[in-house]
Amino acid sequence: MSRASYVSAGEGCAVRMVDPDRVGTVAEAMPGAESIEELAGVFALLSDPGRLRVIIALLEGGEMCVCDIAAACGHSESAVSHTLRLLRACHVVRVRRSGRMAYHRLDDAHVRMLLGLGLSHVSHAPDTARGYRPPEQAP
Repeated sequence: MSRASYVSAGEGCAVRMVDPDRVGTVAEAMPGAESIEELAGVFALLSDPGRLRVIIALLEGGEMCVCDIAAACGHSESAVSHTLRLLRACHVVRVRRSGRMAYHRLDDAHVRMLLGLGLSHVSHAPDTARGYRPPEQAP
């Protein structure tokens, strides 16, 4: 590593930008703060195994009612209803009402693609990565 790109920890950073053109290109392409917050919210929703089961049930089953989702996931109807409320608020799931019944489905093809890519990634990850757990944060 060259001296221009590395300085020991005690000295601080000697060069603020190594490649200003690249930094400018990346900064211009960076989504706005609101988009970043929304995306972080979607990934936070997807980070819960229980919510993921509900989403995958909808990915595999298409449009389903709460009781069928609960049966497929092994969750209570109350837990599934709560999960669906969160997922609707973040535009991951949409609902269609038919009389007294409510049928839920994934909101759009983007959600399907995101899940499909995630599942594909996990199935192709090396065995050592599958067992990886991030270190717990110190209190």
